[in-house]
Amino acid sequence: MQRDTNRVKRSFLQWLHKRSNPGLIVNSCFLIVLIFSTLLTWREVVVLEDAYISSQRNHLETVANALDRQLQFSVDKMLFFRHSMGDALQTPLAFGVLHDAVLRFSSLRATPNWQIALDRKRTLPINGVSDAFVEKTTLLNRDNTRLNSELSAALEVGYLLRLASSDKRKEVRVVYVSRAGFFLATDATDKSEDIAPRYYQLVTQPWFTQQSERGNRARAVRWFISPASAFVGKEPLITASVPIYYDHFWYGVVAMDFTFGTMKRLLEDAMDDHTEGEYQLYDTRLNMIATSERPDNQASRFDKRETAQIARAIESDTQGGIRLGSRFISWERLDHFDGVVLRIHTLNEGVRGDFGSISIVLALLWALFTAMLLISWLVIRRMVSNMYTLQHSLQWQAWHDPLTRLNNRGALFERAKILAMQCQQQSRPFSVIQIDLDCFKSINDRFGHQAGDKVLSHAAGIIASGLREGELAGRVGGEEFCVVLPGVALPEAAAIAERIRSRINSREILVQKSTTLRISASFGVSCAHEKGNYEFEQLQSIADTRLYQAKQGGRNQVVWQDHPRK
Repeated sequence: MQRDTNRVKRSFLQWLHKRSNPGLIVNSCFLIVLIFSTLLTWREVVVLEDAYISSQRNHLETVANALDRQLQFSVDKMLFFRHSMGDALQTPLAFGVLHDAVLRFSSLRATPNWQIALDRKRTLPINGVSDAFVEKTTLLNRDNTRLNSELSAALEVGYLLRLASSDKRKEVRVVYVSRAGFFLATDATDKSEDIAPRYYQLVTQPWFTQQSERGNRARAVRWFISPASAFVGKEPLITASVPIYYDHFWYGVVAMDFTFGTMKRLLEDAMDDHTEGEYQLYDTRLNMIATSERPDNQASRFDKRETAQIARAIESDTQGGIRLGSRFISWERLDHFDGVVLRIHTLNEGVRGDFGSISIVLALLWALFTAMLLISWLVIRRMVSNMYTLQHSLQWQAWHDPLTRLNNRGALFERAKILAMQCQQQSRPFSVIQIDLDCFKSINDRFGHQAGDKVLSHAAGIIASGLREGELAGRVGGEEFCVVLPGVALPEAAAIAERIRSRINSREILVQKSTTLRISASFGVSCAHEKGNYEFEQLQSIADTRLYQAKQGGRNQVVWQDHPRK
């Protein structure tokens, strides 16, 4: 258990040492600061974007409400006509002139085209068709029991329609179309031959046919796009219509027509000073009715995929927004029109606005901060790298002998003590080899200290090349070396020493231009298992004693027992 704990501790210390690289720390700090600065900048951009989207929706809501109020006036006026018609059906006025006009109908009802007019300056004429025309379709119904009251009520409403037609109005036409075969319109025709074709055109329009009990159970205002015709002009119309019921009987329809140009003018009036971005008015089927762009051919268009995406979004909510590429689309449904107002804001417009300016400033600040951070990182990394290199150089010089590049005495003793303690805890052998070059003083005396340095370097290289990973070698004196072998028993350590001795003695060294030299060394070996003593100084002292026994026995030999053996 203790052995496993020590192994885990060593592994953790090695892992910690590997990751204590200052360069890695500097890189990590740089990345952390860069990530946080980017996240903070992005957060500010997101907050600005939310504020921008909210402001765009507020602008759209303001425009939509203004447009709704304008349309509400026309819708309320149409509802007023319906209520007036209902009141007139319920309580007809007992005017003689109205009674005479109703009596005239009896003599005209078989005529293909007929007209009843009282005072064209005060009221609108009633234009009608024959009984035969009415009987051709089940949609029409000339109920004689209700006919006199409806004709009288229509003449009364004709006064109101005439008043409405004399005002400056938004709608191009207001019309009452009866199922009993007649109609009143603010754009009354003077040609009697046009009455039947015009009536046919009116009663076949969707805004009339879809106002039946089955088609409009709520009896609410319905909006339609009417195609162009010979009676309303070459331009399609936007038609609002509402049915007239009294005593559970469907009498007819009151309708108002608006041109696309009128809707465009209403949209522009509703925009007021909200000129940024493009506003578009659509019906429920996403047919464009009006746009704030001038001319219209510069208006934003959507392909089929984008239109389907907008339709899905509008279907699920009354207001909201979606992003389509570089365009942001927000929408708001209208209360008094069966349609929706879209606001299209492009990326180019966003960049030119306040939001774009702030975003650009934020991006520039982030780029400047990142550039400064990058420069600082390069400078600090270079400084840390130089300091780290200098630290390693100083540390290496403090722990190594500069000539032989082996551990110096202090480093060897400190590391050897740690290895000895680990071997003692793990009950492993621990051996020490003490080495001394033979007759080294004579080499210095004969050839000089430069030659002696070559000999020391040559011997140190041979000693270091004979070691395995985890084994240590160091210079502990002038020509003395020490080898530490953790986990190696005495006989194996003696064999290693013999191998090193043989390699040293078998090679010649070029000490001068034409002079070579063969050297030898004496070895003393000790092991902790001999006496169970893991004190490095003691083991080194024992190995040193056996080294001198090797010297006294004739040099160039290994002694690993108390009695030297060659």
